[in-house]
Amino acid sequence: MTGDPCIPAPVLRGFLAAALVSGGLPEGDAATVARLMVEADLLGAEGHGTFRLPRYMARLRAGGFNTLPDIRPVAQKGGLALLDGDNAMGHLVMERAAHLAVDLARSHGIGWVGTRRSNHAGAAGVYATMVAEAGMAGLYLAVGNANHMAPWGGTELLLSTNPIAIALPAPGHPVLLDMATTVAAYGKVKLAAQRGQQMPEGWMIDASGNPLTDPAQAAGGSLLPIGGPKGFGLSLMFGLLAGTLNGAAFGRDVIDFNADDRTETNTGQAVLALDLSVLGDPAVLAAQVGAVCDDIRASALRPGFDAIRLPGDRSLGGREDRLARGIPLSPALLAQLDQLAAEQGIAPLNRS
Repeated sequence: MTGDPCIPAPVLRGFLAAALVSGGLPEGDAATVARLMVEADLLGAEGHGTFRLPRYMARLRAGGFNTLPDIRPVAQKGGLALLDGDNAMGHLVMERAAHLAVDLARSHGIGWVGTRRSNHAGAAGVYATMVAEAGMAGLYLAVGNANHMAPWGGTELLLSTNPIAIALPAPGHPVLLDMATTVAAYGKVKLAAQRGQQMPEGWMIDASGNPLTDPAQAAGGSLLPIGGPKGFGLSLMFGLLAGTLNGAAFGRDVIDFNADDRTETNTGQAVLALDLSVLGDPAVLAAQVGAVCDDIRASALRPGFDAIRLPGDRSLGGREDRLARGIPLSPALLAQLDQLAAEQGIAPLNRS
């Protein structure tokens, strides 16, 4: 939000790491999780970065994460592998999965790594971009960590936001699509509640199908899928690919990460890496992707629009600005972080 205090990324990483260590995470793993949380903030995915620290800390204190996990492949054939996260923090599992997918793609042309027994891992785009930065095409799928959406035509909350991210190398920064299969990610609902704001109509409906705009009443409502039944179909298929086929939770088995701090969530994700050198010269392919994108940006505007923006223009395109100016944090979140620091006996977040 405009006017919110901006915290330099290195300062924020240090605070997050200290908090996670105070919760029982080893220093190296805490640094990794903090780095990936801040990366979500740098991409503008504020609902998946620092905002999530209080929830992670509550789960750490309750013993809901395994702080000394054995993250390991349990099956592999060719470019396909299954990774058991051993109930680790999801960031640790997904960084390992992304690196493994890239390694498999280098050997087999394609790497697909599914995960089970993982946890919430933050912003989907972080992991697709990780693959793109290795010079490959990256794709990420996940089962959301709480069911907030009913099937199209139904009333039971059996589906989640089940996001997808796709990243392709291009000049400047990758082309990055990062989206939920719902009109709004649930993190945005939580942010609106924290800030005392109303939600726009079209984000959620109540049990009777009426628009729901008060985020304080969100627990009794359903997020709406993008494109109606099409978004429902995407959420279903992504959940089956990232969850069911990996032996991870989906449907009625999903644990509400926001309400249960102890039960293992058995979160499922999947990451795909494609070695572009199989298809051609990676530099030439990236240039061709860039040329198509530039052509679209330069195309004629519809009245009422000031620019055509492609996926990634706001997130990756604004990353350097956030690095330079700092990451904006709302007063409500800063108050939560101050309280957390006092409870954990660590130094408060430096705002100077």
